[in-house]
Amino acid sequence: MKFNRRGTVITLLTALGLMIPASIGLFLSGVPTIFSPLPALTVLPAFILAQWHLGYAAVLLPTLLFLMWNPQLFRGEGKIPKRTYVLFTLFVALSAVDFALSWKLGLQYQGPQYTAIVFSINVAWIGFLSLALHRCFNASSSFRTSLFVHWMLFAWLCWYAFPWLGEMI
Repeated sequence: MKFNRRGTVITLLTALGLMIPASIGLFLSGVPTIFSPLPALTVLPAFILAQWHLGYAAVLLPTLLFLMWNPQLFRGEGKIPKRTYVLFTLFVALSAVDFALSWKLGLQYQGPQYTAIVFSINVAWIGFLSLALHRCFNASSSFRTSLFVHWMLFAWLCWYAFPWLGEMI
């Protein structure tokens, strides 16, 4: 694998930036809130790592997944791989199933306002990513566009996708 120095530095800094939405989504409060919905991508690893007092390390998971997902970014390449479209489609479908199955619990434990707002934010995020990925599907995208779209995808996954709906443990 041939690295592009500029692409590598920008990709690493961008990946580290994912720790911000991951931290907000997971640690802003101890309960689900509109700004901190406790997303599954970080809350489940935090629960597992908490037994070794490493719960805060869960915010590194989105960064690591981002870096492993698209190594072409290290070379400064702009092409969005087909697997990104598959991943996005899979997570949109799973998100719909998750909301359908946990909607009643969300209404009961977090309330209708919280549940509706978090759902609406997810719909808006999915809509934005759908438009961005659709725009890049048949056209060649730049390195910056690919980096931004991938960052937004992983930011959604670590901040709002699969929010906690239901009784707290």
